Amino acid sequence: MYARTTTLQGNPGSVDAGIAHVRDVVLPAVTAMEGCIGMSLLVDRESGRAIATTAWESEAAMTNSAQKVIPLRDGAQEVLGASSSDVDVWELAVAHRDHASPTGACARITWLSGIPSAERAIDVYRMTVLPQLQELPGFCSATLMLNRETGRAVGTLVFENRQQVEATREAARGIREAAGAEMDAMIDDVAEMELAVAHLHVPEMA
Repeated sequence: MYARTTTLQGNPGSVDAGIAHVRDVVLPAVTAMEGCIGMSLLVDRESGRAIATTAWESEAAMTNSAQKVIPLRDGAQEVLGASSSDVDVWELAVAHRDHASPTGACARITWLSGIPSAERAIDVYRMTVLPQLQELPGFCSATLMLNRETGRAVGTLVFENRQQVEATREAARGIREAAGAEMDAMIDDVAEMELAVAHLHVPEMA
């Protein structure tokens, strides 16, 4: 499984319009493409930041869609009032869902870099990190995506609501720092965002 993320820095006042555009225009178009297995959208209403993720059955399906999604990306960028977008491609290495995320779900996203061994990072996440995350109150799902060529990874942890994201900050910090050390990776950034569109139909890969 593979994924493409598009990060846009938009206008906070345009977030609702951007969510509606992604839900009503982008989502149906992307999921109709061959090999697409879903899409999600994370937003930060205060900053205007938005991250759209599309998941694909294979690297070939993701590559074949690259040109087709450009007009959709441009349209979303315009609606959100973003001047540019950053696109990254990932291998979807670990995915576990306890239950579907409800309306109002929020996520904590962690970006890492300098990973010397993708296999070790996957093992640490699967064997050490995931069991601890599952014990956090409000846990819905968790995924780990990585890029073997760049040594980067991103972990996404979804909770039922924002209050649970806030309540688990310290516990998550401890898990994150220990995992980063065990992976021999640097933690570049951590963000808490609303899960505005949740249609990623990724099979269990825990």
